Amino acid sequence: MIHVLAAVLCALLQESQIPDIGYEVAFEKLKIERCVVIAHPPDGTDRLFVVEQPGRVKWFENKPDAAESFLAVDLTAKVLSTGNEEGLLGMAFHPKFKTNHQVFLQYSTPKLGPKQGDKRKRYPDTRNVVALFEMDPDHKKILPETEKTILEIVQPYENHNGGCLQFGPDGYLYIGLGDGGKANDPHENGQDMMTWLGKFLRIDVDRADPNKAYAVPKDNPFVGKEGALPEIWSFGWRNPWGYHFDRKTGDLWSGDVGQDKWEEINIVRKGGNYGWNIREALHEFKGGPGGPFEEPIVELGHAKPKMTDGANSITGGVMYRGKRLPKLDGLYLYGDFVTGNMYCLKWDGQKAVENKLIIEFPLKQIAIFGEDRDGDVYWSTFTDGRLYRFKLGK
Repeated sequence: MIHVLAAVLCALLQESQIPDIGYEVAFEKLKIERCVVIAHPPDGTDRLFVVEQPGRVKWFENKPDAAESFLAVDLTAKVLSTGNEEGLLGMAFHPKFKTNHQVFLQYSTPKLGPKQGDKRKRYPDTRNVVALFEMDPDHKKILPETEKTILEIVQPYENHNGGCLQFGPDGYLYIGLGDGGKANDPHENGQDMMTWLGKFLRIDVDRADPNKAYAVPKDNPFVGKEGALPEIWSFGWRNPWGYHFDRKTGDLWSGDVGQDKWEEINIVRKGGNYGWNIREALHEFKGGPGGPFEEPIVELGHAKPKMTDGANSITGGVMYRGKRLPKLDGLYLYGDFVTGNMYCLKWDGQKAVENKLIIEFPLKQIAIFGEDRDGDVYWSTFTDGRLYRFKLGK
């Protein structure tokens, strides 16, 4: 904790190394309903795919004057999206997508299907499904009939689903999952190594172990350890929302949504314990034995009325590696869903040397960040359905 505070104090005493950063609408003619994924296919095309939380995937040409988005698949009939945190939540293209046409989706669904009862009521068997789909050779349609379930995660409550999906530079699929929901982690899932809830998982989708639709990489940190599930890569998470690999270094950056007082940004490390629900960021929450813990790269206190900074529901962002704004190279950009505050973090490879409030976004509800083919960064807001991007200057 001491070195984190020292880094913050040092940053305050120095002239800012972060330029003035503003924002602009990226695609004036497009609107997306509750966009929770912004991604580009690794197939040589310059297109963007977006996921609408109710259950649709769409794509469009990455041009400022793009006037139309095209439906890739509509899964609303099977996706449960009645609350703020359930729905179609994740999408990731296989690293060999150009030739194998595989895309992975994660969505919430009741086991019996939404039409079996009143969707306003809580289903006791709600689960998150991670599934493999194939696309047509032109990569314009996701083929529903090709769906293959990879894994299922039972969700006891409607919130803290996590839901993002990312392939790492190692070719494995990373899945960040919240603690299952409700306040205080009532089932102690964050520290329970016999559940996937409150964990990052790492799996090999190109092979299959006996009785599984995937294989567990042999170098996962808990393989062969009694009392721990082998898929687990790291643990102690409350609700990791918004995570991306740095395309230059391979580091996996993630936000973790806090509860009472603190929000945090982390680098996801092999075997790391991120503290929940013993700790909330650097601070004792429930207390008790545990650790050692991974310290957050930065923490932000919950914003209060009349405060000009802070965060109440962190949305993890992206390390900028784009060509359009080279002055932002190596800066981590992230925001907050509730306040609309947007931050820029300068990281020297060992510590945060500066964390600066750059934008007070008036529409708020910053939902997700994503990259295009060239590394330019976009974000979505639920408020007006538009996608935004950064610019230099206010």
